[in-house]
Amino acid sequence: MEVPLSRPDITDAERQAVAAVLHTHSLALGPEMPAFEQAFADYCGSRHAIAVSSGTAGLHACLLALGAGPDDEIITTPFSFIASTNCILFVGAKPVFVDIDPETWNIDPSRMEPAVTDRTRGLLPVDVFGQVADMDPILDLASRRGLFVLEDACEAVGGSYKGRKAGTFGHAGVFGFYPNKQVTTGEGGMIVTDDERLAQLCRSIRNQGRDPDAGWLAHARLGYNFRLPEMNCALGRVQIARAGEMLAKRARVAGWYRQRLRDEPRVVLARCHADVQMSWFVMVVRLVDSYDQADRDRILTQLAGRGIGCSNYFTPIHLQPFYRDKFGYKPGDFPVTEALSARTVALPFFSTMTEEQVDYVCRVLKELL
Repeated sequence: MEVPLSRPDITDAERQAVAAVLHTHSLALGPEMPAFEQAFADYCGSRHAIAVSSGTAGLHACLLALGAGPDDEIITTPFSFIASTNCILFVGAKPVFVDIDPETWNIDPSRMEPAVTDRTRGLLPVDVFGQVADMDPILDLASRRGLFVLEDACEAVGGSYKGRKAGTFGHAGVFGFYPNKQVTTGEGGMIVTDDERLAQLCRSIRNQGRDPDAGWLAHARLGYNFRLPEMNCALGRVQIARAGEMLAKRARVAGWYRQRLRDEPRVVLARCHADVQMSWFVMVVRLVDSYDQADRDRILTQLAGRGIGCSNYFTPIHLQPFYRDKFGYKPGDFPVTEALSARTVALPFFSTMTEEQVDYVCRVLKELL
């Protein structure tokens, strides 16, 4: 049996919406973009939503709009996709890592305040694997120390914390729509915020620095081409309308996995924080400490050999070659992250996955363990 690591959930409704754009003369900056933005803002309960070309672009634009720059420090997690830290470097600021909670795998709020210095400008928590970070202590720290909060919710569309949707905490939140995400536009992202000024700056930055009421060749500030084409927006508009359905299907698949693995003593599942409604992005398990990275890598190779898509999620950002060379990080700097990263196995996960496929994956994994 062949089981891919991920697969987008696309129906005829999405295909028809994209095809309809091709029958118009507006392939960029047309009516689909504001329609998608409004639908997404309504879904999240935000005043503003700004469509961008990727989640990475959204984080970059937000940091620029928030005024982060050289000599600033931004506190974030080393256990994430690398874009959540790269965006800090894009604006000339310095990422400051703190270790993670060993059970939820999100940034550990108790470690953040000791990392604050007189150069700290903001906090950038990441909602890892669809679980919203523990936001109350993060927001409390930000309020007491006068810091901004930028929530990387790229993996958490539809998730919530204490009944409030992911991405709506702090000054702004950013989502990503890569094909393995819960909602996809192929490539794309979305910024959400309740701050009118921040929204206007992000709209300008994504469109070459133009202000909304300015001419096409009038540029008020340094900007970028972070625009999202109409075809992608049409796809996203239909996807966000289907979000409840797709998230329910993903939760069902996650339930099948958790039922089959909860009594397996050789793997550990992330603990879901009591205040969090999970938005299932991937199915990642952690091997117990009696396995090392070589064991994990062997298992990944053997899973692939049995037709099962798999990966390691994530290599610690601070141990990526560029970050080691630039900042001098070394093994042992963030031991909780490193112990987890050495033992993660990402198993196939997508909304249209069948129970038969989950059975096969779990049976093979146990056999290899």
